[in-house]
Amino acid sequence: MPLESYLRIVFIPCRKILGMKILDMPKGSRPRERLGKYGAACLGDAELLALILQKGNGKENAIDLGNRLILQYGLAGLCGCTLNELKGIGGMGEAKSCALLAAFEIARRQERAMKESAPLNTPAEAFAYLCPKMSHLEQEHFVVLHIDSKNRVKKEETVFIGTLNCSAIHPREIYKAALKESSAAIIVAHNHPSGDPSPSDDDRRITRRLAGVGKLVGIPLLAHIVIGKGKFELLEGNG
Repeated sequence: MPLESYLRIVFIPCRKILGMKILDMPKGSRPRERLGKYGAACLGDAELLALILQKGNGKENAIDLGNRLILQYGLAGLCGCTLNELKGIGGMGEAKSCALLAAFEIARRQERAMKESAPLNTPAEAFAYLCPKMSHLEQEHFVVLHIDSKNRVKKEETVFIGTLNCSAIHPREIYKAALKESSAAIIVAHNHPSGDPSPSDDDRRITRRLAGVGKLVGIPLLAHIVIGKGKFELLEGNG
């Protein structure tokens, strides 16, 4: 089929689609039918969002709503929104917001599964592994990665949730678990919900305490990573 004819069939002029109910659109222009015929990769971001949202509101169809969300937040911004933030957007609601959060969480888990078998050879790789699941958290989480001799993650555990201070983290318990797992080393990380990863004095003290115990038991602390919104700070053994 000539490209010009294909475009006439698949892409209807915007003035005929904006505000139109999806069921009233030509069948070849509806997201579900286009996905079935051409595959998901051929759909635009707003069309994919429309399939997740399923319906629009009184003023917009699902595609219009998807377009507005992308223009206002971008996909990365939407991915970082909380349930309450999504519910506060005009035209959204609890059902749409939950569906969107579920879709983004599936994407994060799939990305994480692909990375779990890869070694973490640098702090940047450790950050890339942790960022999708920690940068959006609303409370501080302190996570320990148990590392094998090939720098792969053997086990991941969250040892603390709440306001982090030096007394909340117990090196003895962390290294007790590391010995049980026969870890070759550990990486620890925690998030700053403010988005600013600048380390606090407590962060530095925690790092020094863990590094000191690690030297005694022969399981080194490779890094303490402080995670913000899309960026991180690295604390090494000397804090």
